[in-house]
Amino acid sequence: MRDLIDLLMLFFKIGLFTFGGGYAMLPLLRDEVVIRRRFLSEEELLDLYSIGQCTPGIIAVNVATFIGYRQKGVWGAVFATLGMILPSLIIICLIAAVLSRFMHNRYVAYAFAGIRICVVALIADIVYGLWKKNVSGYQSMVIFVGALVLLGVFNLSAVWIVVLAALFALGMGEIRRYKKK
Repeated sequence: MRDLIDLLMLFFKIGLFTFGGGYAMLPLLRDEVVIRRRFLSEEELLDLYSIGQCTPGIIAVNVATFIGYRQKGVWGAVFATLGMILPSLIIICLIAAVLSRFMHNRYVAYAFAGIRICVVALIADIVYGLWKKNVSGYQSMVIFVGALVLLGVFNLSAVWIVVLAALFALGMGEIRRYKKK
């Protein structure tokens, strides 16, 4: 039971400081589950994050659920998921209770503007780190540029982009294997 409470508290802390959604959560997740607790490697976290992106629901909750399940099975998934959603639920209830008082407060608006800028910096940092680790050769560069074009120009769903990237990488692997014969 202690391990389950630890999972709940870990994801409660991450959920409490995750402004901006699932992308902003990635640096906190990396620090906690890869560096501090060594639950996963960076590659495994990236894999779970990719799966969380493709499955229905909120990315942050999906990833927490996957990590919880991996650590402690079904109950780990339940406690990790609760830990991730409870801070948002509590904060939303508190904000809803006093929303009319703070809606037009300029200091609150300034604070949220600063938080949004900070989230952009956190996302930029994680994108740069992912870029350095994963975009290293011709194949990965083609996949990256192709995914960027499909997303930015054609507004294709992330699910289709991930599927196409996987198929392309599989095809490139098969071509290399065939050339070696």
